[in-house]
Amino acid sequence: MAPKKRSKIQEDETAAAKPVPASSRATRRSPRLAANSKADLTVEEPVVKLPKRKKAKRAPKENGKAEEVENEGEDLDAASEKLGVEAKNRAVVIEHCKQCQSFKKRAIEVQNGLEKGVPGITVLLNPDKPRRGCFEIRSEDGEKFISLLDMKRPFTRMKELDMEEVISDIIEKIKG
Repeated sequence: MAPKKRSKIQEDETAAAKPVPASSRATRRSPRLAANSKADLTVEEPVVKLPKRKKAKRAPKENGKAEEVENEGEDLDAASEKLGVEAKNRAVVIEHCKQCQSFKKRAIEVQNGLEKGVPGITVLLNPDKPRRGCFEIRSEDGEKFISLLDMKRPFTRMKELDMEEVISDIIEKIKG
């Protein structure tokens, strides 16, 4: 059964209540657009964008997973205050290239050897962005124990090193 025919008064009231869509074309989507246009009349709250938070730096760990390190410099300063004057010589920086895994293996080997040989020593692996083809072991003061720079593949100068001998020499220099 067809719906009843509306009178002109009823048509005028419904036309005034409904906003006219942007186009005069009637589509299946028209009722939804009309409903959305009513919703658009309500006041919307502005969206506030928060500034992006910087990610914490990650320091490599022995087992391959990374550990978050936020303020390395502050930790180093606190450690140096606790240990006193000798703490300045007890911070060792190992800078190794990320180009090849052999750099990382040797750096971790030196780190473990120094931590076992000298109690209370702080060993930092790549605190800054490392240089290409570089394997350098130095104290925080700047005294260089080993400096192999601008090495090309196959990194023979580094691979010829006897790491136990290198570790023992560094321990002697730190203690003596």
